[in-house]
Amino acid sequence: MAEKKLRRRSEIPGEYKWKLTDLFASDEQWEEEVQKVRRLAKELSALKGTLKESAAVLLAFFKKQDELSFHLSRVYVYANESWHQDMADAKYQGYAAKADSVRVEAASAASFAEPEILAIPRERLDSFFGEEPELSHYRRAVDVILREREHTLSPAEEAILAEAKELAAGPEHIFSMFNNADLKFPAVTDAEGNQVTVTHGNFIRFMHDSDRQLRRKVFEAVYHTYERFGNTVAATFVSNLKQEHFYAKLRKYPSVRAMHLSAGNIPESVYDSLVTAVHNHLPALHRYMSLRKKILGVDELHMYDLYVPLVEDSDSVIPYEKAKETVAHALAPMGEEYVSILKEGFENGWIDVCENENKRSGAYSWAAYGTHPYVLLNQQDDLESMFTLAHEMGHAIHSYYSNKNQSVTYADYLIFVAEVASTCNESLLGHYLLEKETDETRRRFLLNHSLEAFRTTLFRQTMFAEFEMIVHGRVAESGTLTMQELNRIYHDLNVLYYGPDVVVDEEIDSEWMRIPHFYNAFYVYQYATGYSAAVAFSKKILEEGAPAVKRYMNNFLCGGCSKDPIELLAAAGVDMGTQKPVEDALLVFEHYLEQFGG
Repeated sequence: MAEKKLRRRSEIPGEYKWKLTDLFASDEQWEEEVQKVRRLAKELSALKGTLKESAAVLLAFFKKQDELSFHLSRVYVYANESWHQDMADAKYQGYAAKADSVRVEAASAASFAEPEILAIPRERLDSFFGEEPELSHYRRAVDVILREREHTLSPAEEAILAEAKELAAGPEHIFSMFNNADLKFPAVTDAEGNQVTVTHGNFIRFMHDSDRQLRRKVFEAVYHTYERFGNTVAATFVSNLKQEHFYAKLRKYPSVRAMHLSAGNIPESVYDSLVTAVHNHLPALHRYMSLRKKILGVDELHMYDLYVPLVEDSDSVIPYEKAKETVAHALAPMGEEYVSILKEGFENGWIDVCENENKRSGAYSWAAYGTHPYVLLNQQDDLESMFTLAHEMGHAIHSYYSNKNQSVTYADYLIFVAEVASTCNESLLGHYLLEKETDETRRRFLLNHSLEAFRTTLFRQTMFAEFEMIVHGRVAESGTLTMQELNRIYHDLNVLYYGPDVVVDEEIDSEWMRIPHFYNAFYVYQYATGYSAAVAFSKKILEEGAPAVKRYMNNFLCGGCSKDPIELLAAAGVDMGTQKPVEDALLVFEHYLEQFGG
């Protein structure tokens, strides 16, 4: 395998870059917007101490807050996406840092509001809605504040906590700089004697490679590199755990998990039910691992053997243009309007496609209200990249519909539902590929891909969720964790999840070090719950057609945060308040496994 040299940003053709000029025509305009945000923050802060005076004043506050949110999101997205193009670029590192500071200023300026609203007697607050009809738009926003009454501190304390957020974000920022800008993996030698550069972007591609020795070399190169910095990464990560515990304790939550689930009014039983359901179906995952070992014909199944396809893919190279065409066909059941929005995103500067030097790893979608969404990719021209394209465009179109149908007050959907639309797209793509495939070998390859989607999303993300639950609990109990303890916890979970037919290599003990989502506490479980909901929605869309699409669009995609997440999903036809969607999804995994021969 010849070495793939990463291109500089300037070498990427313009049609494969997103158009940040759709946000701001120039950096100078961004600087002007920063000043506007700071001015709006001061105007908002000037309302401090007045919210109880009248309905008109309370309405003025909410309108000013909406205006601030609108401009702040534009400032923040532009700065960070400019930085993510090339994270070694000092100018945009500075922009991102400035955006963080401005966001802290905005949070500080608004920090008085919740305590003041909570201090208004309920009878007087209710009378405000009768006095000022426009205020009814903010009824839900007020109700959400009232729901958090026992966790809201005094105005002075809230101001201090708002000011401290920039410090609290330190561990995540340090890890991001280390992981994306400073960390470099050594080159390895392939079977032909070529030197191969290992990057974040191509690591998983190498784990799919049929050359087992190359997989092992790349696996060891990556995790031995993390291990060299293990004490530093552990200290950074534990600092992040501690700041989360600090905020949970001050806000009188029983745990960090309770604090984060509270934002979406998600019962903690949903989290526990997910872990329980997955534990109940671990024997099926163990059967899959046993089958993997048998098909690969190895004496020992190692962690670097888990991603390689069990069936050779005769069409492993999927150019980006072909991926776009296939995704559009696969999403045809969503209707003409949905597909037209998809194609608009493909052709009009929504997507930053190619990997380049110092570009942020992974993929995401991010939208500022009032402007089209943006998608970051690190395209590798393979099946996984095509699924990533479908996934991220699911996020983008969800944002598009929410922003179009909701005011800035309620446009941002909450993280519990953030992975549903994206994974529903993936599920539809997987179904489309299986349905149109007539070659039995290719069908088996696609079945294997579907099994892997379940393994890496429903099973693996639940393992991540369990890791988070354990490490946050340990910090709450003892106040700290060492690298060795973190490695042991992670090792034992891999043994539990993958079963007796997998050799849990000591290198995998360091895998927790490379998972950026662990710095966004209690986020990853929603990949698993979202996957379950997505499987349910895609099934309904394929079986019921237009009526299911209408419910999905009108009650979910257009909903933003106008209702609690579980309520939005239930209105669209999936009740995540029960264990049924998770159990049903795991039964689909077992069905695929039986078709595959396990």
